[in-house]
Amino acid sequence: MTGGGEVRHSVCALDCPDCCSILVRVENGRATKLRGNPLHPITRGFLCAKVTRYLERVYHPDRLLYPQKRVGAKGQGRFVRISWDEALDIVTENLHRVAAQYGPEAILPYSYAGTMGLLNGAGMDRRFFHRLGASRLDRTICAAAGTAGLTQALGFRYGTEPEQFRHSKFILAWGANILGTNPHLWPFIQEARRNGAKFYAIDPVKNRTGELADRWFGIYPGSDLALALGLMHVIFRDGLEDRDYLERHTKGVHTLRDKSASYTPQRVAALTGIPAEDIESLAHEYAQCRPAAIRLNYGLQRSERGATAVRAIAYLPVLTGSWKDVGGGLLLSTSQAFHFNRTALEMPELQQKSPLGRAARILNMSELGRLLTEVSDPPVYALFVYNSNPLAVAPHQNKVRQGLAREDLFTVVLEQFQTDTADYADILLPATTFLEHTDLYLAYGHYYLQLARAVLDPPGEAKSNVEVFRLLARRMGFQEPCFEESEEQMIRALLASEHPFLAGITWERLERESFVRLNLAPPGQAFQPFASGGYGSPDGRCELQGEGLDYVPPVESRFGDEQLRSRYPLELISSKNDNSMNSTFGHRDSVDQETAQVWIHVADAAPRGVQEADLVRVFNDRGECFGRARLTENLIPGVIRIPSVRWGKRSPQQQNVNALTSDRLTDFGGGPTFYNCLVQVERCGD
Repeated sequence: MTGGGEVRHSVCALDCPDCCSILVRVENGRATKLRGNPLHPITRGFLCAKVTRYLERVYHPDRLLYPQKRVGAKGQGRFVRISWDEALDIVTENLHRVAAQYGPEAILPYSYAGTMGLLNGAGMDRRFFHRLGASRLDRTICAAAGTAGLTQALGFRYGTEPEQFRHSKFILAWGANILGTNPHLWPFIQEARRNGAKFYAIDPVKNRTGELADRWFGIYPGSDLALALGLMHVIFRDGLEDRDYLERHTKGVHTLRDKSASYTPQRVAALTGIPAEDIESLAHEYAQCRPAAIRLNYGLQRSERGATAVRAIAYLPVLTGSWKDVGGGLLLSTSQAFHFNRTALEMPELQQKSPLGRAARILNMSELGRLLTEVSDPPVYALFVYNSNPLAVAPHQNKVRQGLAREDLFTVVLEQFQTDTADYADILLPATTFLEHTDLYLAYGHYYLQLARAVLDPPGEAKSNVEVFRLLARRMGFQEPCFEESEEQMIRALLASEHPFLAGITWERLERESFVRLNLAPPGQAFQPFASGGYGSPDGRCELQGEGLDYVPPVESRFGDEQLRSRYPLELISSKNDNSMNSTFGHRDSVDQETAQVWIHVADAAPRGVQEADLVRVFNDRGECFGRARLTENLIPGVIRIPSVRWGKRSPQQQNVNALTSDRLTDFGGGPTFYNCLVQVERCGD
């Protein structure tokens, strides 16, 4: 990085598998340029378009810099500046009041992955709410179903190293818009393709990744389980399974064989929309091209049978033995390989029992609207939101809004910008960005652990999450020494693990090297987690199970509830926006324009009289939102797409796509079913 000033190291904290290593040019205390670290084996010198412009966020004139309290009605977003002392006094007074009057379970923390830093994402905050005795939050909104399915299948959430994809000869992106949501995997795929690899994509939407694939398979939303069973059917029928691997490293394969027997290509074609001959050819190419790798992502698990779909897909490389090959296997998440001492960080032993003598209740974040409007014994009377913008990102938005508008709900929001949720806060607190605090970072798309010190001073009076909860603990009168620990002490405790993957990785080494690969294999050797078994069962064998794999179409789908389909015949996909990160960059005009689009197939637009750029209303029984029509053939007929997720406050109607999504949950993991959503579209203006 050329130019004056000093170059400092940081780590991208956004919710992305790439977890990039960043070089920051700092001149006179101000950051002037961000660049991907060329020495990091995954970042390799470039950043995505989102983060390249991140300094606009850091220095944006609308950045929250001081504590504020509400002076208008909830939702109006009217605040006045106050001191930190006054803010902390108001927060502690209300937490004490709610706990005394209703019990501490009437207090609910609400957070997710606004930062992937371990300390600011799940550190001092966990200690604080455990000690307080607050309700515990089941953090399900993104990956819970996929986590459950992958764990059921393999026992561990390990996956193929991204660097190994360069050796693959067949790569299948299944529900994975790699260019938009995992861009640092793409150079390895390009390298493989230059060496003759085939690259296919399965997705209801032909996104940028699908456009560049050798073949795109348009699939009906929520039917991925049926397709996985159809591929198994062909693999077993034609003797394409690796019988030696199955004999050595699995048990129960006959149950899969029996289950898949009825999922013929013809039947699966009707269920998925993929022609039978394509199912046949896909199964043969996948099983016979070696090495073969699947990049599975979290989109397909946002469905009623999402966890089971992930489980079935994760069985495919087991059946073909592709885990034996460098460049084979499957990648969904690598997160479990970081075997930290999380107990030392989060301190669950601080948990206070409820007045009923049991552990504090667990409430599912994907049901926030219900939690704020229907839950009793006790109701939620205090909500503390950080690392999340639930009014924008949570399902059943109108119910969430109804809950946030309650006058008897005391709400604290710790944020960088005045988001949709912040407009409903009683107390609004300014938070640091990842450039302004110290933290430790794992990745869920590679195996490099990273430490980042603050490279900038916090602007105004912004404080890190760690510091805010440290201050609140003092104000609440918590005397435990853990609330005074420094960031260094917390990181040292995290690294105090007996797992061999973390052996020799210390604070001092991370300070010196910035990023360190986990001890997965000897230097220079590929990590092949299941090449010789090693699954998470007592004997290390993969426990293949056909039980529970039956495919049932989602209620809100083209083969679901007939009455719903008669009124709302279109399936809505609210997949990720390439230029945002959930709602993180919703303040940008370019992001607002993209997330205000409604993609509709030309065949669905014509009978509705919809033309390009028309204003359209998208609606169902739960709500409505409006956007500009984008006519396309890059999705399958009967499916519309609204890129997620717009700041509703930037819409004239104050709503985004989650006014339409339901709080129905997945089969396992308790995740949301964002992508099983029936709607209707009508033209309402030019």
